[in-house]
Order: sequence, then structure tokens, then C-alpha cells
Amino acid sequence: MELLGPIFEVVKCFGGPAYRSISHHRKLKENVNDLKRKVNDLNIRKQDLEFRKEADIRCRRVVKKEVEKWFEDLERINIELQMIEEKLRVVSYFSRARLGKFVCQKIEEAKEIYQRGNFPEGVTIDGPPATGVTFLTTKLEGEIDVKEQIWENLMGDEVGMIGVCGMGGMGKTTIMKHINNQLLKENQFDAVIWVTVSREFNAVKLQGDIACALECCLPENKLQWATVLMEVLERKRYVLILDDVWERFSLLDVGIPEPTLHNGSKVIITSRSIEVCNSMGCKVFKVQPLSQKVSLNLFLNLVGDRVLQHPTVKEIANLIVDECGGLPLAIVTIASSMRGVDDTCEWRNALNELRERVKSVKGLDIEIFERMKFSYDRLKDSKIQNCFLYCSLYPEDYHIVEEELIEKWIDEDLIDELETRQAMQDRGRAILNKLVNNCLLERVMTYNVKEEVKVHDVLRDMALSIIRGCHHFMVQAGMQLVELPSEHKWKENLEKVSLIHNYISQVPQISPKCLNLSTLLLQENHSLKRIPESFFDHMHGLKVLDLSDTGIYDLPNSISNLENLTALVLRRCSSLRYVPSLAKLTALRKLDLFDTIIEEVPRGIEMLESLTYLDLYSRNLKELPTEILLRLSNLQYLKTWMNRRGEEVAKLRKLEILLGFFCEIQDFERYAKSLLGQGPSKYWLGVGSPTLGNIRSHPWCSHLEDVEVDKKVCFINCEIGKEDLVVLPNCVRTLTVEACHDLKSLSNISLCRKANELKTCTISWCKGIKCMVDLSLSSCNSLQNIEVLRLRCLSNLQELVKGRVAAVSTSHTPAPPAIFSSLRKFHLFRCSSIKNLFSVQLSRGLQNLEYIEVNRCEKMEKIIASEAEEENHKEEERGPKVTTYVFPKLQTLHLIKLPELKSICTSGVMVPANSLQFLSIINCLKLKKIPFSIPRLETGQPTPPPLEHGYVHPRKWWELVEFDDPDAKDVLSQVVLEFSSEEDEE
Repeated sequence: MELLGPIFEVVKCFGGPAYRSISHHRKLKENVNDLKRKVNDLNIRKQDLEFRKEADIRCRRVVKKEVEKWFEDLERINIELQMIEEKLRVVSYFSRARLGKFVCQKIEEAKEIYQRGNFPEGVTIDGPPATGVTFLTTKLEGEIDVKEQIWENLMGDEVGMIGVCGMGGMGKTTIMKHINNQLLKENQFDAVIWVTVSREFNAVKLQGDIACALECCLPENKLQWATVLMEVLERKRYVLILDDVWERFSLLDVGIPEPTLHNGSKVIITSRSIEVCNSMGCKVFKVQPLSQKVSLNLFLNLVGDRVLQHPTVKEIANLIVDECGGLPLAIVTIASSMRGVDDTCEWRNALNELRERVKSVKGLDIEIFERMKFSYDRLKDSKIQNCFLYCSLYPEDYHIVEEELIEKWIDEDLIDELETRQAMQDRGRAILNKLVNNCLLERVMTYNVKEEVKVHDVLRDMALSIIRGCHHFMVQAGMQLVELPSEHKWKENLEKVSLIHNYISQVPQISPKCLNLSTLLLQENHSLKRIPESFFDHMHGLKVLDLSDTGIYDLPNSISNLENLTALVLRRCSSLRYVPSLAKLTALRKLDLFDTIIEEVPRGIEMLESLTYLDLYSRNLKELPTEILLRLSNLQYLKTWMNRRGEEVAKLRKLEILLGFFCEIQDFERYAKSLLGQGPSKYWLGVGSPTLGNIRSHPWCSHLEDVEVDKKVCFINCEIGKEDLVVLPNCVRTLTVEACHDLKSLSNISLCRKANELKTCTISWCKGIKCMVDLSLSSCNSLQNIEVLRLRCLSNLQELVKGRVAAVSTSHTPAPPAIFSSLRKFHLFRCSSIKNLFSVQLSRGLQNLEYIEVNRCEKMEKIIASEAEEENHKEEERGPKVTTYVFPKLQTLHLIKLPELKSICTSGVMVPANSLQFLSIINCLKLKKIPFSIPRLETGQPTPPPLEHGYVHPRKWWELVEFDDPDAKDVLSQVVLEFSSEEDEE
């Protein structure tokens, strides 16, 4: 070793390749560490860019090609670093110089990628302009003439401002929804913007809603909003529909350009007041009541054909329609409440009740309410009626998430306490459907995952009028509040207070004396930071307190004395760090601390033995002690981190829904084995090793609010498959495995007995997997129910099935169930070692496969390959060639960037195109033949498959490729060449 230094100095003097080679050899480990640091810097920059990219995408912008290329290069260098680290452990003395040279090249490449990652002009470009939102609509009846008149003026040049007026429930909004949808279909304007204004005008809210519809960003300074909106709108030819306007306002003050012949834009307002329409310079179209004939047809269509079979009932129905006064909303709600009734006496009684209501009141609004109240009274069940009245606590035109509404009904004891939470939710769902079917609630189209409903503003007004007759509520009437109502408005007889979705930033030093107050709803006041200690001093009757989606960072200690509280909801209070002692709140049944930042379990939680719902999902929460958990034996819903022995969790025998994360695989297995066929009916269980670092920042954990709870297990960075089989809970339906490098195949997971309902399986970044199924370790019975299989970034995957697949059945011996016999969707992404995907024998069993995507698998040569080409040749010599048809239900085929792909099917195998709807083949330049067989008529003539979209690249390749079916190319090219560019650029 002492001689190496002088020798190195001599070589250094001569310079050149020899010196560099020795330097690569000596500094290999140092250079690898340098490369790690540079790749780590790149990954940090990647996180920043991903945040920028995701924020821009939400504004309908499109990621630049150069940014996509940057992310691809970064992914590639991460993979190459993993390869270098693996080689470093086994590299021989004589190969160190060659590896060192490669490392130095990667260092320079990492520097270059880092420099390219600045993107000073942003990571996205403008996408296609937003055109508007399509609404669900009902059929128009007598409003057709008005609609046609409005449409004619919209298409003309003479009128810029249009007003549609009529009493509440007359159908103004319905007409405009039809016009909105037709405008989008005709596509003659750059944008169709729909904004609901509601009762009390709020310019800031209107500006925000218009900006949201245009998907443009407004500055922090609200004084600039009108200017920004003006600039955006002046660049477009638009139709702005302002629904439910109650008072005159200045378009220019809001930032809406006056519609003129020059700009070609239009503004339409709907209002109950003709004076409002006239004062804003509109050409007015008044929606008239429906004629008797149209009203009767509408009514009869809704109550059903059975009414027509009873002449007396039909005559009574005609009289009921008279009492509706041609009001569409009244006709629809009353008809819905009478649907299915065929008893003549009941119809006669309904007519008498309706007549008495209308005769006993004066005033147009009250008459309308009484007509509507008939449908409310027809509900008969006071619990269902109260569920409807509760909806009026939400602001006007507010979209209510159905699941949350049912939860609120449960919290308020509006749903009878049943044995299980699922039974109560089912009862709530039945009530909600009844209200929808009776047209007292309406479902709204939403782009959210969760379904939503709303109350028509006339029906909400009616509900509030009912409430005022027998209860004492404080409900926000219209304009959003910036401060809490003053103390003198908090009357002693108040029962419920709803101040949802306002701009309240602080609660003054008041102490309202509201001993009867049972419900206080303050959610969605995002600026609310704190509540003074004295505020709850005289609210000892409070049962439901909701502060969700506020900026509150601690709760006053006076909450500790609310001994009648049954529900404390603090969801998404993302600044909340402190919750006072809960020891006295022994009546509490629900505690929701989802997405707060509390670090410790609230003191006294062990005393809450009545608790049935507990959500302690907080990224900062350290641990829920086992001794506390075991005292909460009535829990039905639990979401938390579970750093404890799994069998203790299994002792919660009433648990129905469990969302939790085990940090140790051993705890998870103990939990699974302790269930003994019982346990929650719905669960989402994550299992992850603490060696991964902050496992709570993983994407799985960041979306736990929206996760679909349906028997799902997720493993990440676990040592599964290293020794014994991993046992899963009963009836697991979805399995996800990520970065579990000891896993060799699905055969290492106990699926046969425990997971025979497994429907979806996703495996990603598992280096140890060389095959998905090893028939020498397990049978295929457990996999026959899988419908969706996703395989991603499995760098060592070489085959799907190891071992010989059972032969097809004969007349004497039925075949065993085929592997993946229920499979409908198959995804393969960045699996760089696999060459052949399916064997012929395996593909014969995939009779239900509808979707295949193979993407960026560098070595993939064949999609379907025979087990032994030699056997095929021998069979051909023995008899005539027989064509095998596979994938008879295939609808989608995507083959993307497979540089070595030579064939889709081996010789003698074809794929019927009878169901083919989507086809893309991109950069598969070695593919020479396409095996589709085209459907044919009885005459033998080829007929096009139901292909909706096809894309090939490069187009010149498609023109040269051959087809097994000589008619297939001409038939498929009609669609494929329509969507494929003639240019050969990426």
C-alpha cells in the first residue's frame, strides 16, 4: 500500500487516460456519495416543481413538454442511482474504474438536469379555455315559448341585457339551465358563466364566483378585483347568467363590461322582480304560470299512469292542479307526494286540505308556501319532516354533501338510535332519497367525488316560515357576515344557531345566556382564530358544536363544562393545537379531530365511554395509548394511528369502520389473526415501516378524508414475504403493495383462504418480484376473482406466472379455474426486465379482459408468446393450422414506448376487434404485424368495430405495418388516421 502513492504521482505526471482511470478507481465511493447528494437535491427540487405543477393544473393549465422531459430524466437518473448502489456492493477490483467513469458521467448529467430545472417562466402553459358547466335538467313544459324568445334575442345583435322574471318556483332557473346547456352545445361563445347571486347582494362574493367560473386567479388586494375581471372578460365573447338577483347593482363596479354590439357578449339575469330587471336596462321576458292543460299533463306524468285508471281520482287530480295555480314547483312537489296513491278517499282528503290552506292565508308568498307545505305535511313522519327542516340551517343555494348531511341528522338525534351505525346511515339514506323523490331536495351536478344536494330557495323560505311558527332559530338570512351577531340578538329561548360559511374573524367578549341552545354551527368561517373563555359559560344545554374549517388554534377551557355535549366536530381545523380536558363530557358520542395538528390525545378522553365515533387523524399525534382505546368499547367508527399491539384493536367488537395505519407488520398480522371472522365491515388499513421516515407524509395518508372505505389493505416499505406468508383480514377487496423489496410474488401473501373476494391489486416499486404468481407455492384459485391488476416500476419482473398453466378442459376432464379468469383491466408500467407478457395458455383464460395498457417496458418483445415455439412447430407438422382467438371482450389496447416489441401475438393467435373502442400504439417501431380480426356480416363483408378513438405514432409506421386480417387495416385506418398527426415529432 505504501508504494501506491508514489506510483499514483508518477502516473499523474504522465496524465491522460491512465490518470483518469486510476482516479475513477480510487474515488469511486466518494463520487457515489457526491452523486447521491446531487440526486437528493434534484428530488427536493422535484417536490417544489410538483407543487407548482399541481396548483397550475387546478387552474386548467397544461404542463410544458420540457417539464415532462425533465421529470422523465430525473426518474431515469434515480433508477440509475439505484443500479449503481447495487453494483457498488458486488463490483470487482478490476471493474471499479469502469463503474467510476459511469458515476462521473452521471454526476455531470445530474448537474445539467439541475440547471434545467429552474423554469423561470413557469412549468405550465395556458390550456384550452373553460367553456362552462353543463347542468342536469328536467323536461320543459309550458316554458318552451319563453325559452325560444330568450334564445332568439341571445343569438341576435340588438339586445345585450336580458331579464327573466317571475314569481318564485315559476321555472326561471330551469329555463336558464336549458339555455346554458344549449349555449355550450352550440359553442358560439368563448365562455358561458353561471353564477347564483341569491337574496342579499355581495359584490366580493359575486366577483369571486365569476373568477372561479373563469378559473382565473385574483390578487390579494380586493380593490383590484374589478379591474382584473374587466381585463379578463374584455378578452372574451361570453354569456354571463346571473341567477336569482334581488336588487339592482352596477355591472362596472363588479368588473363586468357592459354588453355591446362591439364585444358581442350577453348578460342575463333572473329575478322575482320586474323592477330589478327594468332598472338594469334589460329586455324583460316574464315567465307566466302554466296553462291548465300543461299543468295537468305535468301532474299526471309525475303521479303515474295508475291515476288514469280511476276516473274519480283523475277528476280530483284535475281540481288539485287548479289549486296549484300553474306554479311548476308546486305541481312537481305535490305530484311527487301523491305518487303511488290510488285510494279515492285519500285523494279527496288531499284536495280538501290543500283548499283549506290556500283559502286561509293572504299574500302571494304565503300562498306559495302553503301549496309547498302540502308536500311537507304529506311526509307524515315527524322525524323525516325535521330532517327536511334541518336543511334550512344551511345558507341559501348551499351545496350540502349527502354523507355529511346524514351524519348531522345522526348527531342531532333526528334518526332513531339503531343497533349499528350502518343501520342509521341506511335509514338516513332512505330519508334523503324520500326527500329527493318528493322534490323537497334536489341533487346537484358536482365535480367532487361526493354527491351533493341543495334546497330550492322557495322551499328553504317555506321551511324557515314553518320553523318560525314553533321554534326559535338564528339562521343567516342572506348576506355573509363579517362579525358575530351582537349579544342582544342571542335570545334566551334560542334553540339552534347556524352561521355557516361566513367571514367571521373573531368572537367578541360576550357571554350569551342561551340555556336552551342545543346546536351551534360555525363551520367554514376560515378567518375565525379564537373564541373567548366566557362565550360558552351559559350554554350548558349545548349538544352539537361544529367548528369545522375554521382557523381556530385552541379551544376555550369553558368547553370542558358542556356536560350535555354529544357531538364535538373540529374537522380540518388545520391550526388547532390544543383541546381542553374532556373528562366531564361523558355524554359525548362523537369527537372529530380530523386534520388538526394536536400532538397529544385530549385529557380525559378515557372517560368518554359513550363515544361511538372517534376521528383522531392528526399528522402530529404521537400515540393513542392502548389502555384508553380499550375503555372506548362502544366505538363504531375509528380513524387513528395505531402504534400498538394489533390484538388490542381487535377487542373493539362493535367497530364497523376502521381507518388506521400500523407502523409494524407484526402488529398488523396480530390484528388480522385476532378478528376470527368478525371485525369491521369496512376498513382501510395502511401498514408501513418507520424506517421510511415520515410515513404520514405519504400520498396515501394525505387523502384519507376522501378514501373509499371498502376493505382495503396497503403495504409500504414492509418486510412481507421474507419468511412466513402474510395473513390478510377477512374478505379484503383491494390490495396495494409499494416498495416491499422482500416480496417475491403474490404467492407470498395468504390469499387463498383470506382474500377470496380480492378485486383490485396494485404492486409498485418492489425490487424482489420476479413473477406475480409462483405455481410451485400456491394454486391460482385465490386470484380468479381479481378484476383490476396494476403493476408499476417492477424492475426485476420477468414473467407473470412461473410454472405451467393448467391445460384447457376436455370433454372428459373439466379444467380448474383459470388464473386471473375475472380480470377486466391490466396495467403494466415501467417494468424494464419482462420480455413476454402472457402465454397462449394463460391468455385463453382471460375471457373477461377489457383493458390492456403496456407502457414503457424497454425489453418487452411479445404480448402473447407460446410456452415453447418448438411445440408449436411440431403441432403444425401434425395437422392443419388452427387459429386461436383470445381476449374476446377487449375494448381498449394501449401499447406505448415499447422499443423492442416485435409482435402482439405469436403465430396462429388473433384478437377479435368486435368490442374494440380505444386503440393507441406509440413508438413501437419494431412491431411489424397487427393481429386484429375484423367483425363480419353474415354475407362475409367486413364491418367496422365500435372504435371511438385511435392514435398511432409515427404515422408512417402505421402505413407500413402488416395485418393478419387483410381487411383490418382499411377499416381501422378510418378512425386511427383521423386522430393521428402526420408529423413525426414527439
